[in-house]
Amino acid sequence: MVQTKNEGRRYSGLDPDERDRKRREAVLGAALELFGTQGYAATSVKRICREAGLTERYFYACFRDRHDCLAGLYAELTDSMRGAVLAALDKTTGTDLDTRAHTGLDAFIGFLTADPRRARVVLIEVVGVSDELEARRNGVLREFADLITAVWSLPKEPATRAAVDLHRLTAVGLVGAVNHLLVDWLQSGQEDDPATLVDVCSALFSAARERVG
Repeated sequence: MVQTKNEGRRYSGLDPDERDRKRREAVLGAALELFGTQGYAATSVKRICREAGLTERYFYACFRDRHDCLAGLYAELTDSMRGAVLAALDKTTGTDLDTRAHTGLDAFIGFLTADPRRARVVLIEVVGVSDELEARRNGVLREFADLITAVWSLPKEPATRAAVDLHRLTAVGLVGAVNHLLVDWLQSGQEDDPATLVDVCSALFSAARERVG
């Protein structure tokens, strides 16, 4: 039987789609290591390929350029971070709001502090790189602000527009505070215990929720 182009050939038990996925994972793993330790500006496509053990041909089969690779890595990390937070919150359904906030923050902060390379890419390396990445980064921050307002659960009675805006803006401010605390943790040598960061952020969330109602 003649093998079609779409069927492809298997090497080492992998079909073409599996090989492409493995190569993309290798490129992203190398990018995480280099962007997360040496920085985006100091990392070339050649260095990524050398770290991944692949030729540039395979890099460009996965990504248009270095910027596209950074964007892809950022998307992978933030998707995983969002998934970790949502999974943690699912386990706290029906508990009090402070417990839910603490659990969500523990998942969020824990994801980044468990691997400082993740924190550096998500919090530092994507900042100011391009308008596209700034829009993505701000979109991610807004998503987490929206998640906060959903966890807080607005009163059942119809809320005024002013009340909705107050909750939304407070959530945006809290996300910014958590973001900055993590940047400070990363740039000051990661000396603070992540558990302490979670406790501090939880206290901020609790105080803000009580204040805005």
